[in-house]
Amino acid sequence: MSQDRPWFNSYPQGVPHEIDLGQYRSIVSVFETAVADYRDRPAFSNFGKSLTYGEIDALSRDFGAYLLGELKLKKGDRVAIMAPNCLQYPIAIFGILRAGLTVVNVNPMYTPRELKHQLADAGASALLVVDNFGKTVQEAIAETPVKQVITTGLGDLLGFPKGALINFVLKYVKKLVPDYDIPGAVRFKDTLTLGKLHKLPEMDIDSEDIAFLQYTGGTTGVSKGAMLTHRNLVANMQQAGAWLGNDLQLGHEIIITALPLYHIFALTANCLVFMKLGGLNYLISNPRDMPGFVKELSKTRFTAITGVNTLFNGLLNTPGFDQIDFSSLKMTLGGGMAVQRAVAERWKKVTGVTLVEAYGLTETSPAACINPMNLKDYNGAIGLPIPSTDACVKDDDGNMVALGEVGELCIKGPQVMKGYWQRPEETAKVIDGDGWLHTGDMAKMDADGFFYIVDRKKDMILVSGFNVYPNEVEDVIAGMDGVLEVAAIGVPDDKSGEAVKVFVVKKDPALTAEQIRTFCRDKLTGYKQPKHVEFRTELPKTNVGKILRKELRDPPQAPAH
Repeated sequence: MSQDRPWFNSYPQGVPHEIDLGQYRSIVSVFETAVADYRDRPAFSNFGKSLTYGEIDALSRDFGAYLLGELKLKKGDRVAIMAPNCLQYPIAIFGILRAGLTVVNVNPMYTPRELKHQLADAGASALLVVDNFGKTVQEAIAETPVKQVITTGLGDLLGFPKGALINFVLKYVKKLVPDYDIPGAVRFKDTLTLGKLHKLPEMDIDSEDIAFLQYTGGTTGVSKGAMLTHRNLVANMQQAGAWLGNDLQLGHEIIITALPLYHIFALTANCLVFMKLGGLNYLISNPRDMPGFVKELSKTRFTAITGVNTLFNGLLNTPGFDQIDFSSLKMTLGGGMAVQRAVAERWKKVTGVTLVEAYGLTETSPAACINPMNLKDYNGAIGLPIPSTDACVKDDDGNMVALGEVGELCIKGPQVMKGYWQRPEETAKVIDGDGWLHTGDMAKMDADGFFYIVDRKKDMILVSGFNVYPNEVEDVIAGMDGVLEVAAIGVPDDKSGEAVKVFVVKKDPALTAEQIRTFCRDKLTGYKQPKHVEFRTELPKTNVGKILRKELRDPPQAPAH
């Protein structure tokens, strides 16, 4: 067994090779177990207000009963949520799932065009939206199948006077809530009152039922809904739980949830895994406000935090972060994009905790590989395949490559999605006949079973026939003192086919392009060195903070007037 799967030899002590897939039938059964075990413990906290497991249980029951009793939704119907992190989010998620329905997470930054596509594609029957984004919904809703819109203010569950104050400031001081008019919309708080009038029937939820339609690939063409079943997510909760379990104390952990819950990383790693562990999710509604985020962090003795490279980098560069008390912090998990060595090393220096890199995709619910939690220092790997997961590296013809060779990373396991919603041909492109999911990431494996991502297949730069991986160039330049952020792309070049171009955001205003080139000469072979250097005040990013190389390669055209 272990010669095919050398990673087992590198597993930390106490981590099983396989998980018990029969333990829970659905996310709802995991939730019910957590409520029974941790009823009086805080489950979610936001703007200083906490809800216990028992309160989330009662409120999600009322919301689920409203969806079935008032809206007469049927098992398997889709309900969309369009909101930043707030207390309404977990109530809605667990309410929808307990009612036997499917959650469709929507990025609140979507334009009306993108929103319309997703609601129509998913066939959503109802939509919960936070007031800040009501105007977008108003403009998109007419051409979608949505029968009921439910609206809510960010402060609505925070109690008086705090909630009213937050709603007032957002609308009238910060001007973040444009006026909107959606005929027939219902307030979230009213749905909870109406739900109390109905019983929530025991729904027969099968492990193969779709729990989430999680949209992905919006940056590479039209976004597709990954069908994530109850089995997919329960498996991933168990896999991640088994991986982290030895280091965590049931019922006592506090995790900082700054990545949005509509993104698969925070949804599973924070909301679901820490719910299973009886932990508290400390919800950050606007992590982009770094000084405010640092202030929030200083108010709590958090034990865990997840993030992407840009989030960690942002915190490290915010005054006051290094003054926080990190004595309770046990775990920092990075994913969503490559973690840069310079950021990981600074994180360790400031917090005393290793930034452990993990790897996953929307299509794998998301975790596929995680580094050992007892890792002493950043190692540049994405880690080892987690329990009940297989991974391999294949060439373009679908053959496995030799150890240490680069090819496409492929994943197999119970967390791999059922497929893309109503797109069998797209599904067939990524899941082969043997059940391997082709990730589109170029990777290699070492003799100990650690996997290393070299780059996205499509981001690779070809200079005179040599492969240049942007991650490597970015990693080197990110190590320069005067650099805040960097992205590398390939641009057409008469001599070499393509040349390396880097976009840099300065930390030191005096930094010059020549200094960057000189720095790279010592660290990178000739063809990998940047030929072009462009300074920017900021880099284009996704809502989660992943740098969009695609927009640097093909800047979005301004609409013609």
